[in-house]
Amino acid sequence: MDKNQQNPRISVETLERFMIDVLTGVGVPRHDAEIVADVLITADKFGIDSHGMGRLKPIYYTRIKQGILNPITKPEVVREGLTSAVIDGHHGMGHVVSKQAMEMAIAKAKQYGMGMVVVRNSSHYGIAGYYTLMAANAGMIGITGTNARPSIAPTFGVQPMLGTNPLTFTMPSDEEFPFFLDCATSMSQRGKIEVHARLDKDIPENWVIGNDGKTRTDTHAILKDLTTGDAALTPLGGISEVTGSHKGYGYATVVEILSAALQSGAFLHALSGEQDGKKVPHALGHFFIAIDIEPFTELEEFKKTTGDILRALRASKKAPGQERIYTAGEKEYLTSLERCKLGVPIGESLQQDIRDLVKELNLDYDFPF
Repeated sequence: MDKNQQNPRISVETLERFMIDVLTGVGVPRHDAEIVADVLITADKFGIDSHGMGRLKPIYYTRIKQGILNPITKPEVVREGLTSAVIDGHHGMGHVVSKQAMEMAIAKAKQYGMGMVVVRNSSHYGIAGYYTLMAANAGMIGITGTNARPSIAPTFGVQPMLGTNPLTFTMPSDEEFPFFLDCATSMSQRGKIEVHARLDKDIPENWVIGNDGKTRTDTHAILKDLTTGDAALTPLGGISEVTGSHKGYGYATVVEILSAALQSGAFLHALSGEQDGKKVPHALGHFFIAIDIEPFTELEEFKKTTGDILRALRASKKAPGQERIYTAGEKEYLTSLERCKLGVPIGESLQQDIRDLVKELNLDYDFPF
């Protein structure tokens, strides 16, 4: 049985309200807290557990308490053109500055056909797909990416250099869900390894490489070694060029360049969050692209063609023993239907995080654990 089925569930509404209370309790203005919580609860609804409620305490709450994440976000537009802009996030909440950035990109695309906005000095912005969905909901193609603290080793290397650097696309369709591709350019990311650790499970081979050049699967030790640099995530394709490692490495580098070079931002080890042995802001960079469909073709025609492509893929011949072929975004949509009805499953480790936050902030919640 899926262990998630055994875990207590919290309604989406309760969980979102709890996250808002935690964030405001640590100094985030309510409007901004609502944005952050909306991004996080979207991840939980979609089943992207590595980037939802599980990120609240270790990434946002703790970093605010440490003084390396500013709870009050003051985005500053430092350069702007008709179809472009550069925003300095001044180390505030990444979700807040990123929502503003995609809103600007969408507004520019509505007027000029395309818009691209880049951000520097930001922080972890949650699931990348939240922002591309904004564009899709506006009848546009959405693209985003972000760099992150070093964790991926280059092909043939063992030192963490690149972040997990997601390259994310969303395109509207005539179905109940869009084409929604939100994934890292690594074989996995730290969040998924943390999920395995909560379940006391080893990770699959080729997700992580050790300093000896061999694959690692010992989850709890890996989480420690990723911090010290004694282990690194592998690019999409794993360890070898034979399995396409160079492709994931190349795409991760594309995201690094677009998240740093256009905005004169930090990159590679400058994103580590440490300087001279002290914790400092991570100074992440992001990019957001919105492409209006109407200058190319009618929106409804685009949606139908996209839907026809997705339906044809799902209807193609299945491998022996397989019951179903999915297209990107379908599993997230189905999971959201189930979790909005039954609630979000909360594992033991996350239960402890929630109990700690309730106690530390003296919140009035009666959770079933």
